[in-house]
Amino acid sequence: MDDAEIKAFWADARVRGGLNPAESYIGATAADMLPPPAWSFGSTPEEADRLLALVLEGRKTATASALWEYEPGAQGDDGGDTLVRTQVDVEVPEPGSLSIVLDGAGRPRALLRTTHVEVVRFGDVDEEHARHEGEGSLEGWRAEHRRFFEEHAPAGQRVDEDTRVVLERFVVVVPARARRAARRAGLL
Repeated sequence: MDDAEIKAFWADARVRGGLNPAESYIGATAADMLPPPAWSFGSTPEEADRLLALVLEGRKTATASALWEYEPGAQGDDGGDTLVRTQVDVEVPEPGSLSIVLDGAGRPRALLRTTHVEVVRFGDVDEEHARHEGEGSLEGWRAEHRRFFEEHAPAGQRVDEDTRVVLERFVVVVPARARRAARRAGLL
């Protein structure tokens, strides 16, 4: 992951996504220049590319992370379905927050806007959320996420029906023509 590449992506995404249309008239503030958190889906580069392709196809519009990922001192490797967070101690996303999704090689590929966030028990994740994750049935979602959470759990942390999970829904802001961008990036 290259910070310069992320900053360049962020500068372009702000313009292409219409996030700061007044910038050319009034100039950018320091806060406008800070890119949002950047991360990859999955635990391997291949999984990151596969899940990113689902996002760019429009089939994946949700994700889930274990709440412990957001606890102070959490490491870059997390308990959700993200491979890397570029900023330590990232807060639970809120509706309207932005994030940059990286491909398996750590290159920025999409800017997402969070539309809905809910913290629920693992056992309360429903079929609707599993469908929005774009990967199959609720049973499949539970099996895959239980495995993933267990592999990435902090020492001594158990994964059970009461494990708190952050459910996040999002839309792709950039690239606006996500399917074509996915093909260009070799993800489809």
